[in-house]
Amino acid sequence: MLSRRRFFFRAAISTLAAEVALHFRAAAQRLPTVRPNDAAAGTSAARAITINVNGVERTMRVEPRVTLLDALRDRLGLTGTKKGCDQGTCGACTVMVNGRRIDSCLTLAVMHTGDRIVTVEGIAQNGSLHPVQRAFITHDGFQCGFCTPGQIVSAVALLNEGKRLDRDTIRTEMSGNLCRCGCYPHIVDAVLEAAGTS
Repeated sequence: MLSRRRFFFRAAISTLAAEVALHFRAAAQRLPTVRPNDAAAGTSAARAITINVNGVERTMRVEPRVTLLDALRDRLGLTGTKKGCDQGTCGACTVMVNGRRIDSCLTLAVMHTGDRIVTVEGIAQNGSLHPVQRAFITHDGFQCGFCTPGQIVSAVALLNEGKRLDRDTIRTEMSGNLCRCGCYPHIVDAVLEAAGTS
């Protein structure tokens, strides 16, 4: 007999699998065709891609296996996005792609041709800190600072989603961003303050 818990668990997994399949199918349609011996590419399978990073169109050559995280850090020099677990569990690599927060270690750079990407370097505007950044400073929302870029990007995206925020909602929505120093109460306070000012 199938319990309600098992039924809902299976339904959730099925829905997640379908959503992931749709995402990858759409991304695969945007990928260039790669032929190992393509004369235009020389001996490498690297392809030129253009992405909008922090409001600037950037073109670079990357191999299809290069993650968005590695492209941002190694090719574009945007080292604010951190490489933590490289498995999508810590959230240190969080960036916004077309307004949605994602773990950049779990996606390939070639999948984002034409996308708008915002890293922590693009959060402040015209030399003024974003309200989330100011609130993190006010509430000591960091200790070692390693997770802070991902936390800030995730918090800005959360505010942009327009959800009604309280402490529990913030904890749930930010649960993909880990802080090994344990600054969670301060991070929640910072997001609550920013929600009132942004």
